[in-house]
Amino acid sequence: MWALCGLLLGVAANAQDLPRESPVPGGIAIVPLMADGEPAPVANFNGSRVMVVRHNGRWQALVGLPLTQEPGPQTVTTRDNRGNAREYPFIVQAKEYAAQYLTLKNKRMVEPTEEDLARIAREQTIIQQAFAAWNDATLTSLRCFPPVHGPVTSVFGLRRFFNKEPRQPHSGIDIAAPVGTPVVAPLAGTVIQTGEYFFNGKTVFLDHGQGMVSMFNHLSRIAVERGARVNQGQEIGEVGMSGRVTGPHLHWTVSLNNNRVDPTLFLPEGK
Repeated sequence: MWALCGLLLGVAANAQDLPRESPVPGGIAIVPLMADGEPAPVANFNGSRVMVVRHNGRWQALVGLPLTQEPGPQTVTTRDNRGNAREYPFIVQAKEYAAQYLTLKNKRMVEPTEEDLARIAREQTIIQQAFAAWNDATLTSLRCFPPVHGPVTSVFGLRRFFNKEPRQPHSGIDIAAPVGTPVVAPLAGTVIQTGEYFFNGKTVFLDHGQGMVSMFNHLSRIAVERGARVNQGQEIGEVGMSGRVTGPHLHWTVSLNNNRVDPTLFLPEGK
């Protein structure tokens, strides 16, 4: 499953360099734009800037779709270096995700106290700011390393129930591994935030550039500091059981244009 994936920004890319297209809620739409003989346009979807890559002689918009996205027609808007605007339509397809039922012994993780709720609200502001990061730096490669090796115990998009109470869908994948297992950066990036949060436990955020942000939760140790530049494969922490968990694992989220998307789309099909 953990074969390498990749895409190239600003250089010629082969077919296997792009993530798998899955224009569904929580997926990625790949929208062909203008010919790549022109400078890269600025592209936006629902008010957020989106990643643009060169592929097959055209600039392509890689649009992260939120899990709440309604199926139907959507539009990417672009503006070229002369200020000319253009719209590019695409279709979002429907997808039904499976349900997952989990039992938590710590009742506060299901029914937080008023003090907990105040803390959660403060932390959500920090988390949302991290996911909204945009870095204009040119990326030469997005070939992913697995942040940790182990079985995937919870897939992306699950409709989750904790102690039979409905909660937010699963916005990443869970990878089981023993406490203390090193967690590495799947690709180079800048540490834009670290902290210990009520639900997510010890957490690291990496800004990889062009609106792609990774989040790593439930760590037992954070090995990097905010503002640090880390290389692909560099250790950023260790697997743990902090926050809301039922066992030791890493929760890994990938966000494109501030929308959480399925990380497995960056892996070859069937792996």
